[in-house]
Amino acid sequence: MALRVQALYDFRSENPGEISLQEREVLSLCSEQNIEGWLEGVNSRGDRGLFPASYVQVIRAPAAEPPPTRYANLPAGGFKQTIQQAPPAPEHISLPPATGYPFPLAPYGGSYQPSQGSDNDWDDDWDESSTVVDEPGAPGSSYPEEVADSWASGHYCLSTLSELSLSSRGGHLAGHPHPPGSGAKSSATVSRNLNRFSTFVKSGGEAFVLGEASGFVKDGNKLCVVLGPQGPKWQENPYPFQCSIEDPTKQTKFKGMKSYIVYKLVPSHTGQQVHHCYKHFDWLYGHLAEKFPVISVPHLPEKQATGHFEEDFISKCRKGLAWWMDHMCSHPVLVQCDAFQHFLTCPSTNEKAWKQGKRKAEKDKMVGTNFFLTISVPTGPGACLNLQEVESQVDGFKAFTKKMDESTLQLNQANEFARKQVTGFKKEYQKVGHSFKCLSQAFELDQQTFSAGLNQAIAFTAEAYDAIGDLFVDQPRQDLDAVMDLLTLYQGHLANFPDIIHVQKGALTKVKESKRHVEEGKMELQKAEGIQERCNIISFVTLEEINHFHKIRVRDFKSQMQHFLQHQIIFFQKLTQTLEEALHKYDSV
Repeated sequence: MALRVQALYDFRSENPGEISLQEREVLSLCSEQNIEGWLEGVNSRGDRGLFPASYVQVIRAPAAEPPPTRYANLPAGGFKQTIQQAPPAPEHISLPPATGYPFPLAPYGGSYQPSQGSDNDWDDDWDESSTVVDEPGAPGSSYPEEVADSWASGHYCLSTLSELSLSSRGGHLAGHPHPPGSGAKSSATVSRNLNRFSTFVKSGGEAFVLGEASGFVKDGNKLCVVLGPQGPKWQENPYPFQCSIEDPTKQTKFKGMKSYIVYKLVPSHTGQQVHHCYKHFDWLYGHLAEKFPVISVPHLPEKQATGHFEEDFISKCRKGLAWWMDHMCSHPVLVQCDAFQHFLTCPSTNEKAWKQGKRKAEKDKMVGTNFFLTISVPTGPGACLNLQEVESQVDGFKAFTKKMDESTLQLNQANEFARKQVTGFKKEYQKVGHSFKCLSQAFELDQQTFSAGLNQAIAFTAEAYDAIGDLFVDQPRQDLDAVMDLLTLYQGHLANFPDIIHVQKGALTKVKESKRHVEEGKMELQKAEGIQERCNIISFVTLEEINHFHKIRVRDFKSQMQHFLQHQIIFFQKLTQTLEEALHKYDSV
């Protein structure tokens, strides 16, 4: 009969191969092996998969009467019981907290990408034939002899590795109460996230909050957050500048076998032009996204598989890169990054210097977890943020980004509809113009001199309607396309913020857990305060990124909506002027 367990808490699966649990739900184990805190079983709905061992407890059936022994001179327990009588197994065994997935994780920002929904990807990782688990008492086993004896005597040890690690710290196994005076206050620790693929873990936020990050940061390399009138903000760049992107040109290499587009960059603070292809932009974006896990690095305009040498696409890509560069130069931290400065000042034609700068940037140790060490926040009375207010502000911004994203999608749909209608408008106006032209040709059959002026005026009216049709086709390039380019850039920012918010929420969760441990007398107050201070740093950065987003959003949409309406006015003025010219032709008839 398969061993059964009962769920102690609710658990929601977040990755392929996991199953969800409901409190008090009974599951059947497929395997009695605990692989670093994860068990495999079938829930009450028939779903089979993995779940954390710390969320369940084993259900033991009442011990049955032992069968009669074969030899009358031996006790029912066999030879083992004659040597040592094993204590009875407890009815419920509490399982220790999970320590993570039983396979190595790729570093944050590395080449490893977790599967996005393919169940087949889990088959290789969890193949029973490839999973090595030490058997207690076996030769070469890593389990101590006393643990092996407990297995031989009938005790089922579900998470030996986790229990041993806990017992080595506090002297007691998980689930066993600490006796008075045994130092229980220092034995409790804030648990790690079960999902080791979460952004909070991969970004290094968890390791930083738990105090596992260490390193020395020079004062000149620190990134300062200050309190402004609107809340936290990065210390302003003392030497602001802009950078233009112009003159996209097609170049080749490998004797013409490979073609690419090169853009000319002219930073205002140097005045010296450098040239870069899209590949260089892509490298810079990847490096910055890895280095700054809680900063919204603007997304690059997307490439397309075909037609990337067409004039319209090259023009659109240049405009997208110009918006990207504007947002990079507007961010006080990104603009001062060494990799970005190297990108703006080192010409790609100097291949040796370009590669040396790349290698230096890629060897930067202040990445991921260590990045949080470079952040300096206000100190002193009143400098600590109210975490409840922070959580409220973050939740409000989360609702804002969701609504803005929905509005952006609606505007994209309206834009596509407008483009289709524009083509129809041209055809309709051309039909009207063609009708007037036919009417003019019919009137020309009359050879009377007094009708010649009328014929010319009607012919001019036909040409006017043809011109109006062309104006409708060309107009989106003047106003609507610019708005859509801006929305595309902001869609990238909106895609960044869920991960930034997830890191901040994860830090808040650790603070709440540490406070609960302090109230229960299981953790020292000093240790909990350290967790709160590090969470305070992440909260400062999160609020700063929210404030910076709103600041540039107001700036960008103000200027872009003004640009849109101005060109709309110019468009309708052209229509009016064209019709007025046609009207005046009839004055001389």
